Amino acid sequence: MSEPGGAAGIRGEGGGAVAKAGRRVPLLLTVAGLSYLIDLCSKLVVVAELENRPAVRVIGTWLELRVMRNAGAAFSIGETTTIVFTLIAATVAVVIARLARKLYSTPWAIALGLLLGGVLGNLTDRLFRTPGGLQGAVVDFISVRGFSVMNLADWAVFCGGALIVFCTLRGWELDGSRGGVAGARRAEAA
Repeated sequence: MSEPGGAAGIRGEGGGAVAKAGRRVPLLLTVAGLSYLIDLCSKLVVVAELENRPAVRVIGTWLELRVMRNAGAAFSIGETTTIVFTLIAATVAVVIARLARKLYSTPWAIALGLLLGGVLGNLTDRLFRTPGGLQGAVVDFISVRGFSVMNLADWAVFCGGALIVFCTLRGWELDGSRGGVAGARRAEAA
């Protein structure tokens, strides 16, 4: 049977299966790089073509492209504490880099890659957009009526976070083994 890491497993410490396949760092970096580049390119195009212009309706008034600068977090929370969000984003990037040493799971590599790409996308805005100095405003442009205005980095962070929750609930570990409650049930059934 194949493990979430993508290769047949061997029994590791604690009875969990450990993937034989190599580390998934290249996959993490590829997903992070693609997420980052897509976000960066979308922001460059949107700022050049849509900033200071009327909103572009995509689906009536339910979904529009509208450029907004956000100094805060989601829903513009904490606009006066931009530097805190910058430091949190930098910390998340460092934590993911440290976790990569243990990464043998394909789903975790995709999840962490999405999270890293999204964090780096918004971190780039915080570092290089006005006013700069770790306090730049993030470019948001996907406006969902009655909800929020966001960007593709936000979507990558959300999807990465959702996949992390899914991996955790399934009992998939970073090293490709099955752990937690789900892994214990599978071990008992075997």
